[in-house]
Amino acid sequence: MPTAPLKADLRHVTYALSDALDLVGLNDVGHGKRVGIVAYACAKQKGMSEPEATFLFDLGLLHDIGVSSTEVHRSLLAEFDWVGSPLHCEIGYELLRAFPPLAALAVPVKHHHTRWDQFPTLGIEPSQAWQANLIFLADRVDALAAPFHGAGTVLLHTGEIRTLIQQRSGTFFAPELVELFLEASRSEAFWLLLEPRSVQTFVQDILDQGTSYEASMGDLRQLAEIFSRIVDAKSPFTAEHSLGVAGLARLLAERSGLSVDSCAKIEIAGLLHDVGKLRVPDGILDKPGALDQQERQIINTHSFETYQILRHIKGFEEITPWAAYHHEEPGGSGYPFRLDGRTLPIEARLLRVADIFQAMVQDRPYRKGLDREQALGFLGHLAAAGRLEPELVSLVAACGDEAMLAAQPGLRTSTG
Repeated sequence: MPTAPLKADLRHVTYALSDALDLVGLNDVGHGKRVGIVAYACAKQKGMSEPEATFLFDLGLLHDIGVSSTEVHRSLLAEFDWVGSPLHCEIGYELLRAFPPLAALAVPVKHHHTRWDQFPTLGIEPSQAWQANLIFLADRVDALAAPFHGAGTVLLHTGEIRTLIQQRSGTFFAPELVELFLEASRSEAFWLLLEPRSVQTFVQDILDQGTSYEASMGDLRQLAEIFSRIVDAKSPFTAEHSLGVAGLARLLAERSGLSVDSCAKIEIAGLLHDVGKLRVPDGILDKPGALDQQERQIINTHSFETYQILRHIKGFEEITPWAAYHHEEPGGSGYPFRLDGRTLPIEARLLRVADIFQAMVQDRPYRKGLDREQALGFLGHLAAAGRLEPELVSLVAACGDEAMLAAQPGLRTSTG
């Protein structure tokens, strides 16, 4: 069945993919959304327009786009002024600045852990310094409040949180921003908006009243690549994995004679297929040896998390299952849905074989990648065991050295 042209609202896609950033917090999800809500409330307290306040919500939502490590996320929430914070700010800046629809967020993201008393020496445009410092303040408010959300006791601690912020007026934070925060946070409603039951409603309200942005295929591909780079940066074992899977899946789709739309969509699915891995603890992904049963169960949840993130995106009705089913096998022995892989769309099956082949040929810190014949031999063993369709192995083999080039982005770059 031919696929339909992809139509999607870039804002909707961005908000949905931002859920992946919240997964990094493991048990403390929602940090970006809560920072956005605090920033939005302070903006409204100042009397800013709805578009201006929404921009600041978006900035809060994506301020930690440079964080993929659970250890970094834990440090950022545990320490008021963490010495390692500039690195994720710089990574976030680099991810955003080359993507025109979100480029206005780049400089504030770069400086969202910069103290207010340091800005005069940096030559930053005043409005961007103000935006960055507001996010820093909102970020620290949430770091202080986060331990109490689960127990529903945040209202018992608002006084001490407000005092800690007020004590840093003129040093960490602009005095004007501190005053805005103190005024906005006087009400119980301010804090109750940060409770889990209120956050999703707030986000949906922002989406409903915000301006839509019909995304081009190029926009969606670039946004997908941004999130793929976040995922691939999580572990040295997975560097450029998503890019390689996407490139090989597209090559296989083209060789299979699929439509132009299908080839473009499968590339996006490949870029996003592992986005659910952001919830897997670093120690499991970085483990060089065999995983124990509990660790295997944890890592086996990642494709379901991918499904949960993508399934609410209008326009991704085909991309979502292609991405989420990349560990399903013939006979229903895969995971997490236990579907018979032979019944899945060809795009999902192509993505699965691309995922396996890329993992085999990629260099890892604890082993060198297999060459093409060795990787094809591994695929052949899977096919003989009934875990992979033989025709997919033949398709990869027929692509020859192009399969290796597509699966290894670094090799493509070095060979021109």
